[in-house]
Amino acid sequence: MNRLILRFAVPIVVIVLVIFAWVVIQRLADGRGVGVLAVAALVVWAVGAPLFIWFWPRITVSGFQRAIVRRGFGSGPVAVNTLAAVPYTSAAASTGSLIATGTDDVLYVVGWIDLRHGPLTLHVPPMPGRYHALQFTDPTTGANVAYVGTRTTGDSGGDFEVVRRGAAPARGAVVLPGRQALVIGRVFVADEADRPAALALAQQFSLSAVEGKQRWS
Repeated sequence: MNRLILRFAVPIVVIVLVIFAWVVIQRLADGRGVGVLAVAALVVWAVGAPLFIWFWPRITVSGFQRAIVRRGFGSGPVAVNTLAAVPYTSAAASTGSLIATGTDDVLYVVGWIDLRHGPLTLHVPPMPGRYHALQFTDPTTGANVAYVGTRTTGDSGGDFEVVRRGAAPARGAVVLPGRQALVIGRVFVADEADRPAALALAQQFSLSAVEGKQRWS
């Protein structure tokens, strides 16, 4: 949803404006007063639509943050700068679950990153022949800003430095535009018999502090 709103921000604003303009024209044609409606239209045109587009990504990603660090996925809250593997597929999740998506052939890995104390090391286990991916989402825009996984870094695993933009990252580092990010990972599951093996791999994703690196306030 965030991606669609960001992609079609201008058409969304235009549609809202056209709808309000049509309503105002209809009321004028009928000879009815438009004072209150004009004020409402002005608020929506000048303030409402831009604010909605601006704040929607922040609201939705913040919802993910609260669900992860306050509630977790059955085993308690997930601490900041920690990755947690969800042990069931989305079909096994309740209707209100954060991971109740339409995808039922992956296990999810979730976490919230905060680089206020410096860079982190992301450890990814080798997964030859098994699709996996971690996406890093910027909470201020809702855009996915970096990926680690089969299609971007291969299936050999390894350690990847996670840094803020403006730092001097190591080659192949994950560079974030700000100090925070939502992390959502996926590990392929062939069938129910394959789930324990997939979960064992998903549980090997981890984050740790990078010793000796610059620390930010």
